[in-house]
Amino acid sequence: MTETAARTALITGVTGQDGSYLAELLLSKGYTVHGLVRRSSSFNTERLDSVYQGPQEPSRTLVLHHADLTDGVALVNLLREIQPDEVYNLGAQSHVRVSFDAPLYTADVTGLGALRLLEAIRASGIETRIYQASSSEMFGAAPPPQNERTPFHPRSPYGCSKVFSYWATVNYREAYGLHASNGILFNHESPRRGETFVTRKITRAVARIKAGLQDRLYLGNLDAVRDWGYAPEYVEAMWLMLQQDRPDDYVVATGEAGTVRQFLEAAFTAADLDWSGYVRFDPKYERPSEVDALIGDATKAREQLGWQPTVRWPELARLMVSADIAALDAELSGAMVRVDR
Repeated sequence: MTETAARTALITGVTGQDGSYLAELLLSKGYTVHGLVRRSSSFNTERLDSVYQGPQEPSRTLVLHHADLTDGVALVNLLREIQPDEVYNLGAQSHVRVSFDAPLYTADVTGLGALRLLEAIRASGIETRIYQASSSEMFGAAPPPQNERTPFHPRSPYGCSKVFSYWATVNYREAYGLHASNGILFNHESPRRGETFVTRKITRAVARIKAGLQDRLYLGNLDAVRDWGYAPEYVEAMWLMLQQDRPDDYVVATGEAGTVRQFLEAAFTAADLDWSGYVRFDPKYERPSEVDALIGDATKAREQLGWQPTVRWPELARLMVSADIAALDAELSGAMVRVDR
């Protein structure tokens, strides 16, 4: 598949970090993009502000639908209505620590949700290609570097759920001939990362400490090693997987890793601060079972997809701090304007 004109894609998890970047990428390539949005009493589409199109706009190319991965019937109906050329399943309960507190919900959405979507594709009879968002957390305790041949050893309900969805994707590919690919993405971050994830929690705290709005930052294990990349680059790898003639599974990573402590130091240094004066340990942020080191080997993605990351974690830390400082400055300036009025 090389021609992208007049193609249609469906993205679950479109309001998340990856979903919003992927929507922007596909729109720039001429796609019509349909996104699944969970019903909420508050707006949860802020990450799509730059590309949002109201329902009254004629010829709109971004269409949002209220649906959920827990509702298989709605998925079948929506797929039949949209007839997408490509489906990207990014929807999940994706916070690893939270998965220990809500394991059944995590399994239902992250694991069974993927199966419901695969079965909905089969049952609807549409011809499409599907990308399944798999995770480096599936490797868990397996020693690094990890690649497509590394055995899975998950260490959390989230990791276990992702292993289930990975093998469900492989099974539907083999059993029903679906063009279904797994992207085993290692940690990827950006200014759009959720504020409870450790990287964004750090960079947001740096901005607030710099502004005098926060005194302390509480974290758990600082010795965990992770391979952090830049989310906009990783969604391009997702798209590339579905442009291949044959479906397959790929690790997506930078191959360069650091500890949480090193990311912490880089982020605080970017704001001319010494992290040791502000950071405190809180055991509630530790996992019952820890994943010590995740470092990806993306040789296959480089050789077969032509994908190559350019942003490494030290630059990523600086980029995220800069964005959080700018966002806080804008917020404070806006607050001052409202007070003056």
